[in-house]
Amino acid sequence: MTHFNGLAMNLGNLFRLSSAQTRSISAENFDGAKGGGARAVEGTGAAASRDLGKGWKVSPSVEIRPESVFTLADIDGPGAIQHIWLTSTPQTWRDLIIRMYWDEESEPSVETPLGDFFCNGWCERSDVNSLPIAVNPAGGMNSYWIMPFRRKARITVENRAEAPAVLYYQVDYTLTEVPEDAAYFHARWRRSNPLAYREPYIILDDAAGQGHYVGTYLAWQVNNDGWWGEGEIKFYLDGDDEYPTICGTGTEDYFGGAWNFEQPQGRYAPYSTAYLGFHQQTRPDGLYRSQQRFGMYRWHVMDPIRFERDLRVTIQALGWRSGGRYLPLQDDIASVAFWYQSEPHTPYPPLPGRDGLEVI
Repeated sequence: MTHFNGLAMNLGNLFRLSSAQTRSISAENFDGAKGGGARAVEGTGAAASRDLGKGWKVSPSVEIRPESVFTLADIDGPGAIQHIWLTSTPQTWRDLIIRMYWDEESEPSVETPLGDFFCNGWCERSDVNSLPIAVNPAGGMNSYWIMPFRRKARITVENRAEAPAVLYYQVDYTLTEVPEDAAYFHARWRRSNPLAYREPYIILDDAAGQGHYVGTYLAWQVNNDGWWGEGEIKFYLDGDDEYPTICGTGTEDYFGGAWNFEQPQGRYAPYSTAYLGFHQQTRPDGLYRSQQRFGMYRWHVMDPIRFERDLRVTIQALGWRSGGRYLPLQDDIASVAFWYQSEPHTPYPPLPGRDGLEVI
């Protein structure tokens, strides 16, 4: 299907012509209109461009007022979002909530703090060098998840902070036909702080419909001494009850590492690859920064986990105690689950307030 070439290009079909139309939304072209860019006469860059006038970076960003919602993009379809770039200051990354709505739905299909969506859940910059998510110096956040829609796409950013937030952004998309079997992109944030004793951490528990799971991001704070990653990840597919269809062998194994991520001995080795990463480690400083914190991602791009009716995903927090016995941990764990599915989806419970989101 030639029209699909406009939806998702790769090196194998990059040479093929398509009738798809390329558009882009930013603070310099709020609605993505053809020929609508660089027309601003006021904006966050107006003072700097006062000697140059229209067309000279008059509106490079927006200021989102406290406790307000800004509509980042409102697009009539059919088409697909192909790339999102944005940046803001790290201290805002848990206060800014990004939501995405497809085809005029009332409940968002994507709802997550901004930093966590881009694998930066600790409000501290950490580079990511992966295929669908890239975070580059110094805090340039990029998403290459393909997000098709048939009638409409809407992206909003809520500022829950008590101060204004400055956001630079660009949403690149295509207007084109969407195949009948194209599913909708979803992402959901969760947190347990602390995780209840002898309870698995729930990454996703209410995906209902047909779809496929494509990624996990975890922001993990360890509250005990010793190794913390013995826990298994489990995927319960299509009615699985007590026992899952897919069961991993350890936390570092699921994220593509081995033997405690320890290399050389006595030291964690960070890595960030196309589909797997243990990219962030924050270490205690001997004073107020008392806990170890980690960021890690696993993209199921080459191995999506498909489900026909429902999906539940959990991971254990498991360390070691005396006598060679496992120790269930009570850590601070937050996650984003990424998946595609048919609509409608199960509505998400409300996000917690600022205290429940805060990095503490």
